[in-house]
Amino acid sequence: MSQNQLKIKWIDSTKSDIRKEMAALRRRLSPKGNIVSASGKQRTIEIFGAPLSPQEIVEKVCSEVAENGISALLDYSRRIDRAELSADQIRVPAEEFEKAHKTVESAFLDSVRNIRNNIAEFQTAILHHDVHLDRPGGWLKERYRPLRRVGICVPGGAAAYPSSLLMTAIPAQVAGVKEIAVMAPPTPNGSYNPYLLAACRELGITEVYRMGGAQGVAAFAYGVEGIARVDKIVGPGNLFVALAKRHVFGETDIDSIAGPSEVVVIVDESTRTDYTAYDMLAQAEHAPGASILIGWNENALKKAVEAIEREIDRIDRGPLARQSLEDYGAVILANDQEEACRLTDAIAPEHLHIATKNAEELADKISCAGAIFLGNYTPVALGDYAAGPSHVLPTSGTARFSSGLTCNDFLRANSILHFDQSGLKKLAPDVYQISSIEGLTAHRESVEMRTKD
Repeated sequence: MSQNQLKIKWIDSTKSDIRKEMAALRRRLSPKGNIVSASGKQRTIEIFGAPLSPQEIVEKVCSEVAENGISALLDYSRRIDRAELSADQIRVPAEEFEKAHKTVESAFLDSVRNIRNNIAEFQTAILHHDVHLDRPGGWLKERYRPLRRVGICVPGGAAAYPSSLLMTAIPAQVAGVKEIAVMAPPTPNGSYNPYLLAACRELGITEVYRMGGAQGVAAFAYGVEGIARVDKIVGPGNLFVALAKRHVFGETDIDSIAGPSEVVVIVDESTRTDYTAYDMLAQAEHAPGASILIGWNENALKKAVEAIEREIDRIDRGPLARQSLEDYGAVILANDQEEACRLTDAIAPEHLHIATKNAEELADKISCAGAIFLGNYTPVALGDYAAGPSHVLPTSGTARFSSGLTCNDFLRANSILHFDQSGLKKLAPDVYQISSIEGLTAHRESVEMRTKD
């Protein structure tokens, strides 16, 4: 075994309990808030004076922001983010958007405009519209109206992420949301990043706050002096953002409780191994990120892993990608195509890339995936950055029951009913029957009294 050989886990479906193996992987990647590094524990003690768990930290931070408002937000920005900000420095001033817009390359702004158009076109095509249904003596309507105010989380730790802004704000704008507020941590990659601010300027977003983590989520959820509460919080973030979103749900709506990024790649003998290598590495470099390779041809799987080993040290985040692949990756040898599809459905991945010669056929057999990418020329990065669907997708197996973010997640539905007396009389017997069984006599009488001439 060479020193650089990738120590990725191999699973033979004929010899292993796949469900048990995948459940163990899910537990390690899910946002439960129980896993803390040694350095993280030490930092927690420095900030809070005790070795609190991430869940305990989130509960403490959120409750203090809810109770003490802007003073708690500023205090935690200082203690956690090491940012000395006053109340009037939290919001990014208008002149910074203009300066950033003039500073960044014109090619970047061109890409932002192209991507904005792609996202808007796709989201507009799938936007819900009011539905009207005539009934005897009346009519029914399902009416959609946009949320009033939305808060967007944009990460800003290891890198800048203008793509997260585009993939959340544009669907909200297509839905008709009038007030969009953005939070990004007070870091060079966050709310001080010229590319993020220039993208905001290009989208017409002027409300950006220098705050991050649980304290930022709490400020959006409860409202503090100078920051009005929002109706929904969307967008990615670290573990503390995910746990805080879960904590404030009910005070406000959220998109999801996201865990680390993940991909399942299905390959056969026709798949180009150099493409597969980067499909796996692209998720692993998120660090952590789960990359799972599935196939029924053992030789094809081995060649793909060899390609990963050749390429991994050529990428900037190679050491981090290697650790992710060894800690959270897997290569699964299935008996045949049918089993590969069943295993993928059981995993319910955030991203599914089917890079086989019959990709469309296999996609029809798989229901549970956040987004599906077909063929050798549709890498996940197309969806992450430019194609049109949002890259905010269900993780940690939640694609079994949830979907990716769309413009329709920013709409509220109202049902509207209208009947005249003839329509009331037609429905009345069924109301009498069920309300009497349930013992709700006032319900029955509210109908019966109206049917008397």
